[in-house]
Amino acid sequence: MADGGIDMFTEFTPNSDNTKMLRKAFSRFATGVTIVSCDSIDGHIGMTVNSFSSISLNPALIMWAPDKRSSRFKYFEKAHYFAIHVLNFDQQALCNEFVKNKKAFDTFSHSISSKGVPIIDNCLARFHCVKYDMHDAGDHKIIIGKVESALESTGNALSFFSGEFGEIKPKGINK
Repeated sequence: MADGGIDMFTEFTPNSDNTKMLRKAFSRFATGVTIVSCDSIDGHIGMTVNSFSSISLNPALIMWAPDKRSSRFKYFEKAHYFAIHVLNFDQQALCNEFVKNKKAFDTFSHSISSKGVPIIDNCLARFHCVKYDMHDAGDHKIIIGKVESALESTGNALSFFSGEFGEIKPKGINK
């Protein structure tokens, strides 16, 4: 439908034979895009993540869920401190760099927090966190962070929907 309505739908029961269908269904939820960073024995590590959410205002908690099969998982599982960077629309190239390169921090100038965590500038928001808890969740692990400090800015958000990047603009802003 041209008006953005639903043309058709396919209902199915998820199983090991239709994981691509499930992945496609999951992709129908539009998300923002973040980069999570930490320090490690192998240097500064970053990972592009869209499984991020706020949880609580008091205490200030966030969560994200890395894939246990990722080559970067071990760094974040062990990290005591990490930062979540909510990306601006104009940071798509940076996002793509972190998708393919766990050592992407070696390719651009960045800051270091007082806890040794690599920091990306010019984000829409940034959350400096201490690990609060972790929970197994199938092939992922939910990592909960207690926000020790936060930064917020203005701009348009980098979004991800149906396997493609996009831009979310606040209503009424013609930027």
